[in-house]
Amino acid sequence: MDLDSFTQLVLSSVAAWAPRVGGAAAVLVFGWMFANWTRGLTRRALGRTNVDPILVPFVAGMVRLTLIALVGVAAVTTLGVSTASFVAVLGAAGLAIALAFQGTFSNFAAGIMLLTFRPFRVGDLVEVGGSSGTVREVGIFACVLATPDNVEIRVPNSGVFGQTIKNFSANQTRRIDLVVGVGYDDDLGVAVRTCMDVVTADARVLADPAPVVAVHELADSSVNLVVRPWVGREDYWSTRWDLTRALKERLESAGCSIPFPQRDVHLHRVGA
Repeated sequence: MDLDSFTQLVLSSVAAWAPRVGGAAAVLVFGWMFANWTRGLTRRALGRTNVDPILVPFVAGMVRLTLIALVGVAAVTTLGVSTASFVAVLGAAGLAIALAFQGTFSNFAAGIMLLTFRPFRVGDLVEVGGSSGTVREVGIFACVLATPDNVEIRVPNSGVFGQTIKNFSANQTRRIDLVVGVGYDDDLGVAVRTCMDVVTADARVLADPAPVVAVHELADSSVNLVVRPWVGREDYWSTRWDLTRALKERLESAGCSIPFPQRDVHLHRVGA
């Protein structure tokens, strides 16, 4: 083949394929933009309804992925590739992809289970996958948590659903567990009454269930009392901190000591 023939062949091929390639590229670009726009529209639409907020990011993400898949098929069709052949190739490639990304699909399946069983909701304080924080979002592949100091944590869905989940916001009330030590020479009756007075004087402490103050154990350096009041879940930390300070101050005012571990050292002289 001489140069003129080769040049003519290249030009004819470019002329035949350029419109198809340009059209497929346009379909991909505008389809991708449309999928992202639709995801945002879905989020806003669901946000104005009574749909559980935990479903919003998942549904919006699924809508986007579905549209991207349809855009990919449309782009291949624009190139002139047979849809039946493309589907066959896609099926074979899908098997290889599924084996390579089985962890990703595991996260997706776990996300479906989380949305089905609802072990927590957006805004709940939870401990999952070794991390603690407030739930911001349950996505297609990961859950987003915010720690109390506002650090964002992303936990894979498979690490959430397959592990123990602690939901501190599931119930309306929580019990505060405090341990207070007093000296062995102190009057235990005075110590118990003082602790009970401190607890019952706090308006945030619930009367039902009733608070408990009891002698818990005889420790090495102190007699330990347990103080267990019940409060609303939103008052847990503020009440715990205030009671800890009030118990120390009132016990000292009542003449009780709060001992700390000590060690006695005995020196023996050996020889002259």
